[in-house]
Amino acid sequence: MRVVERLLRGIDLSPPRYRPLRARPEPRRSCARHRLGAIGTAAEAERLAARADPQQRLYLVPGFAGLGAPYWAPRARGALIGLTAECGLPEIARATLEAVGYQTRDLVEAMTADSGVAVASLRVDGGMAVSDWTMQFIADILPAIIERPNSVETTAWGAAYIAGLARGLYPEPEALLEKWQPERRFAPQMPANEREERYAGWRRAVAGVLETVS
Repeated sequence: MRVVERLLRGIDLSPPRYRPLRARPEPRRSCARHRLGAIGTAAEAERLAARADPQQRLYLVPGFAGLGAPYWAPRARGALIGLTAECGLPEIARATLEAVGYQTRDLVEAMTADSGVAVASLRVDGGMAVSDWTMQFIADILPAIIERPNSVETTAWGAAYIAGLARGLYPEPEALLEKWQPERRFAPQMPANEREERYAGWRRAVAGVLETVS
């Protein structure tokens, strides 16, 4: 089944809020912060990742509540694959943030295969968008231009806009899109051979997790 159809079918429209069936970045970061007590703040995760040994190939597969698109494996569980004696908390923090980029590429490739349209740029929002390190990695691993707006709290702005639009206070969406400007753009910098080698390792890690529930 096409990935877009699966995503739409995975949305529960019942109150109190929408619930997309997809892997989200927050659980993997929250696990390190709140459950393990390994990281004090989200900003600390970025600082740790910047200190990590880039030669380590450590992969966090965040199947804490299963894996969503494009794997659709609700019984999958999280795994940390590639640990060596040289790995420490910085490498684990880096693997946690890198998982966001790998899962983004998984989705982009699935949607590209469905639509036949390549993604040249991606607009981001949400709390994790403030992480320069993570945004640069996403740009590198896709590869694509990542555009971050001045305000990353797009969900709150969107809710306010819809309420105002219903009252006739705001213009149509097309008018807002014309005025949208990025606060920063992140361009790919990683060599192509390194990008593909890292992503191939991610796919092997995911395959290993899926084998345990097949």
